[in-house]
Amino acid sequence: MSLSTDGPARTGANRRTYPRPRPATSDDYVDFCLFLQQLCGIELLQYKRPQMERRLRSFYAQRGVTDLRDSFPALRGDATHLSELLDRVTINVSQLWRNPEQWDLIEAKLIPALAERGGINAWSAGCSYGAEAYTLAALCHLAGAGSRLRVTIHGTDIDRRMIARARRGRFSEEDARSAPRAKLLAGFAETEGNWQAKPGLMAMTSFELGDLLTMSPRPGSYDLILCRNTVIYFNEPIRDQLHARLASALRPGGFLMVGSTERVAHAAELGLASAYPFIYRKS
Repeated sequence: MSLSTDGPARTGANRRTYPRPRPATSDDYVDFCLFLQQLCGIELLQYKRPQMERRLRSFYAQRGVTDLRDSFPALRGDATHLSELLDRVTINVSQLWRNPEQWDLIEAKLIPALAERGGINAWSAGCSYGAEAYTLAALCHLAGAGSRLRVTIHGTDIDRRMIARARRGRFSEEDARSAPRAKLLAGFAETEGNWQAKPGLMAMTSFELGDLLTMSPRPGSYDLILCRNTVIYFNEPIRDQLHARLASALRPGGFLMVGSTERVAHAAELGLASAYPFIYRKS
């Protein structure tokens, strides 16, 4: 929906208002990112421009908008429009037991190693609607960790809508499509075609709003940090700064798991060593 006008000017009550001509050197993408940051705090300029700009322009091309600044009135005044945009630009692709080979490693190697330390304090960084956090809770429950020792799983995400959804602990059949059936039934109750996390899992998990680009977690506060399939969208300096903060937030002997297409640059300088594929251990 283009908010610009064309055609001959009119006078009196029917006069139409024209946007002012914009300088030829103006960058509508940058202007849009600055506007969105002011509107809702999401800093798109920290993300790799080619991928993010493609998302934005395809979203608005379907609405007849070619200059991204023409979207400002709708974003200010239409909550549905803003919500649809956030669905487009925020990365909320998730599911229970996503990347099952990584969960096999967590179940077989990480949970037993951390259980021996007396407790598991985990962070799902960029948790989306909670599928990752609840999968971890289900595996801890299956291992008996929740009954023998303290398990806390903290999820954070920049998207307020996703946090509200994560707190409900409810997932669709599509969310559960790759989940091992027996493990799914152990942690979730099937209700009306959906899967509801059982009370034991709900007790292990908590969720709050948080921007990975600005959060500064307390050093040495986590045994396990999951930050998967997130930093591939960030510029390299931003990615490296985030990894440094994540490494600092780990206790000695703790683990950081990244996505299967990601790596930590200069891991040794951060006190990290490769423990398993896509898993680093803090020295």
